[in-house]
Amino acid sequence: HSGEKPYYCTQCEKDFSQSSHLLMHMRIHTGEKPYQCSQCEKAFLKKNKTALTIHQRAHTGEKPYQCTQCEKAFSRNSDLTRHQRVHSGEKHINALNVIRLSQIKVVL
Repeated sequence: HSGEKPYYCTQCEKDFSQSSHLLMHMRIHTGEKPYQCSQCEKAFLKKNKTALTIHQRAHTGEKPYQCTQCEKAFSRNSDLTRHQRVHSGEKHINALNVIRLSQIKVVL
């Protein structure tokens, strides 16, 4: 853990500590998506427990994240978190709306 990053992308100059991380990054530039859903044509950059797994839930109907207050279920934890605001009354401020509000000019 020396902080050294000897591997760098020749296209965008981003640097990496491991060659495997550089190889994964290069897929952004090449468009390579080697991990394909077994049920449709959709493909993914990484084989991990996020994008491909969540996508496959669209085919299976699996919704492992359930609201404890109304029992509504979701395929993504982030969707459950957003839904729970309905019960808590918490307001979600979209960053895009903040930018838009900051661009409004007040004329007196």
